[in-house]
Amino acid sequence: MSYQALYRKYRPASFDEIVGQSHIVQTLKNAIERDRIGHAYLFCGPRGTGKTSIAKIFARTLNCTGEHKPCMVCENCVQSLNGSHPDIYEIDAASNNGVEDVRSLIEQVGYAPMIGKYKIYIIDEVHMMTSAAFNALLKTIEEPPEHVIFIFATTEPNKVLPTILSRCQRYDFSQVSEQDIVRRLEEVCKAESIDVEEDALELIAQLAQGGMRDALSILDQCVAYEPGHLSLSAVREIYGVVQTEEIGKLFENLTPDHMNEAITFVEEIDTKGFDMKRLVADMISLLKDSLLYDMAKNTPLISKKKREIIEKSLAPIPSYKRVNMAGDLMDLCNKLGYASNMMDYIETTLMKMALYENQMPVPQSRDFSQSAPSAPRPISENRTNPQPQPAKNREVNRKSDLSAIFWNSDVSRETSGNRKKEKSEFRFTEDFLLSLLVGANKDFKKSDNDHMANLDSYLHDMKLAKFANALKGTQIGASGPNYLLLSTAGALEKDQINYLQEEEGFEYFTDQLLGTPKKVFAITRNELKQLISAFRTRSEAKTLPEKTNIQIELKTPESELNVEEELKKRIPNLIIQDD
Repeated sequence: MSYQALYRKYRPASFDEIVGQSHIVQTLKNAIERDRIGHAYLFCGPRGTGKTSIAKIFARTLNCTGEHKPCMVCENCVQSLNGSHPDIYEIDAASNNGVEDVRSLIEQVGYAPMIGKYKIYIIDEVHMMTSAAFNALLKTIEEPPEHVIFIFATTEPNKVLPTILSRCQRYDFSQVSEQDIVRRLEEVCKAESIDVEEDALELIAQLAQGGMRDALSILDQCVAYEPGHLSLSAVREIYGVVQTEEIGKLFENLTPDHMNEAITFVEEIDTKGFDMKRLVADMISLLKDSLLYDMAKNTPLISKKKREIIEKSLAPIPSYKRVNMAGDLMDLCNKLGYASNMMDYIETTLMKMALYENQMPVPQSRDFSQSAPSAPRPISENRTNPQPQPAKNREVNRKSDLSAIFWNSDVSRETSGNRKKEKSEFRFTEDFLLSLLVGANKDFKKSDNDHMANLDSYLHDMKLAKFANALKGTQIGASGPNYLLLSTAGALEKDQINYLQEEEGFEYFTDQLLGTPKKVFAITRNELKQLISAFRTRSEAKTLPEKTNIQIELKTPESELNVEEELKKRIPNLIIQDD
């Protein structure tokens, strides 16, 4: 007999063999015991979590004639196990998704079951059915014959018509926990006489990402690579995963004095074909665990081995520095998707992390008393009877102190050295925002909206990518001759845009994108709704401020930190070889 893959050989045959999904298993067991069987079920969730397996077990149990269901020995169970049961139909909706296929199914529904109590239709990947096919099946699902049960399985329930969803009992499958996957893998290895290290099974469980089928497939591949004794190093070598000890050593070397060792290590694992994106993700994960360990020493979420690595390699690094490192690595993850040279991005980020100062920055308050407008008012959802104060024309220069039009800002921080200010929550006075609406023009807005469709073309431009990325997902609330008022989904996106405007300015980028230089101001969509309401109220009361006079000074973007020059400055003996 030919070799059978582990995930097929060890597919669960009864509810007791299911790994995870205890809430679904218990619900279905109770329904069978109390004879509360529905006519249509929808099983949805990630791949490899047991949707089809539970559907088959449920169908087998419903038709079982033994005492303890499923008994595995009665005629119904035997034919169900070998896939020849005449009353259990398994249909792949990916290849049988048309109206004609549904009509053929409807014709069969009317006939009574041959040997079982129910005729059960298991339709896999049901989201692949066309809308016409769904509609053709709709009436049958709503009022099927008493002997017919439908079980739909899908990984994308959002693509199933709401009219179908409303007629089904929906069961959402969750990812299988790593602990459950490891326990099941241990059982399989014992049954197959596979000698395997416990750490190797833990890594396989991580790589499976909650899918039991994926875990068994990975185990199958690893055993074929190293049949005698499956070790952790073998799994790492097959899937290009760097060992946690090596990642800890890499963090130890992220200093100007040991940067050569760090870069050499990264180059070596890249040459061996390791997954560099996985390396960055594992570095972020280890930093996260180290911060959690700082706050909760006895947490069960961190293994004993990882605790030792954290104490040896990461604990000496100040916590604030580790937070900054994690932020830089998360930014790096976003950039790797479109990086022209992935290794340049990774190595530059590592060198930037090595240049962090070890001294804790001391927060200092900024004094807005000289520039902030007197008694500024926020945009308030419960604001009644506003007492407006008309604003005078303001001249705002590029990279000027925009705090003159901010109100109630969080205290921003000025760190030691020449480091940039930390982001704060930017908010504008109501009068300033209204003055932007007063000076706005619908023709400007239409033209700018047309040009904003070209944002993606700037994402690969080294100088302009950060500006284009900051504006993605925004909407133009108002457009003037030399400014844009944008609305964002949330406060974080708003702060990023306003911070970038204050620090570097969008004028050069908007000149390239829109054909004319413009300053950019951002508020959230909720704030824009409130602003429009305030505009109508004050327009009726004839208390709108005058339009704002925005001054533009066009300059090219400031150059980024020259990492090579900074390294040479800090490490005089460092030799950087060109390719």
